[in-house]
Amino acid sequence: MQKKLRVGVLGATGMVGQRFIQILHNHPWFDIQVIAASPNSKGKTYEQAMQGRWLLDEPIPDNVKNMTLDDVNDVKAISGRVDFVFSAVNMTKDEIKAIEEQYAKSETPVVSNNSAHRWTPDVPMIIPEINSEHAKVIEFQRKRLHTSRGFIAVKPNCSIQSYAPAFAAWSEFEPYEAIVTTYQAISGAGKNFSTWPEMVGNVIPFISGEEEKSEREPLRIFGKLEGGEIVPAGEPKISAQCIRIPVLYGHTAAAFVKFRKAPGSKEILIEKLNSFTSVAQELKLPTAPSQFIKYMTEDNRPQVALDVNYENGMGVTIGRLRPDNIYDWKFVGLSHNTLRGAAGGAVECAELLTALKYIEAK
Repeated sequence: MQKKLRVGVLGATGMVGQRFIQILHNHPWFDIQVIAASPNSKGKTYEQAMQGRWLLDEPIPDNVKNMTLDDVNDVKAISGRVDFVFSAVNMTKDEIKAIEEQYAKSETPVVSNNSAHRWTPDVPMIIPEINSEHAKVIEFQRKRLHTSRGFIAVKPNCSIQSYAPAFAAWSEFEPYEAIVTTYQAISGAGKNFSTWPEMVGNVIPFISGEEEKSEREPLRIFGKLEGGEIVPAGEPKISAQCIRIPVLYGHTAAAFVKFRKAPGSKEILIEKLNSFTSVAQELKLPTAPSQFIKYMTEDNRPQVALDVNYENGMGVTIGRLRPDNIYDWKFVGLSHNTLRGAAGGAVECAELLTALKYIEAK
């Protein structure tokens, strides 16, 4: 790419917005031109607005410190200065739907981390390694929005990244039923231990809305484009429990799965995981992992402390694969929730849409 695309980050002061800022620093394809947040932050430099609020271990990148924050509601002004935007705004679901559509209708593509449009039938919800073909629904969305280049694309919930990739790798064996329990890091709630001290040494067996997302969103990922919309798959049927645990980064999943077609052996299942590849690797997208899924052979892996940053946090690690006496097989998966599961997944989605020419310079 000869000239970088101009990018805006909406909701730049929240944890996911901070992660966007960190990932996009020195990105080979994208250059941050606009950072925006609530009207209360308008006119402040990013460094001023983030006093006492920066939650990441890495410092604020120097190229963003002195940038002045815009009001996310100034759609026309922001759209005139960028080629597309990332959305991580903190609003009600209806407000998010409305403002993301405003940007799209201003001919500014939106790649969103938010859940508001995940079930809009003509909005693709993409994990680049699994369902890149869903990008084709954008043409139907543009017709609905009466746009030539504007659209909305979203990434799925962070909790499904630690087990849905395994189901994708094993698709030829037709997984049709699964039980999954996710053990989710506190950064998934936009917090760390200093802002959520109640989580130290604690476990909370409830995350609002998370179980419904964990059960339903994989079906949309595995769905098909039919009649101008994404029709969710009927299987695998998933029963989920989601638990918050005292870990900063990393969502772990314990999964049990039944197959219609017998895989034959553990070795075959492991080989399918390790060899799984996709258009994201073929296109050499900048943030895409060279190996999306890695099987860990040790009995005590994957571990958050050892494996959460596999492939710069963009890969998925699987371990403890073994037969089950009720289901067919069981395993443990791990993914980084703010990289693969949130901002990083959205950046890789934008890279895919750029490579496929859905996002281009204005």
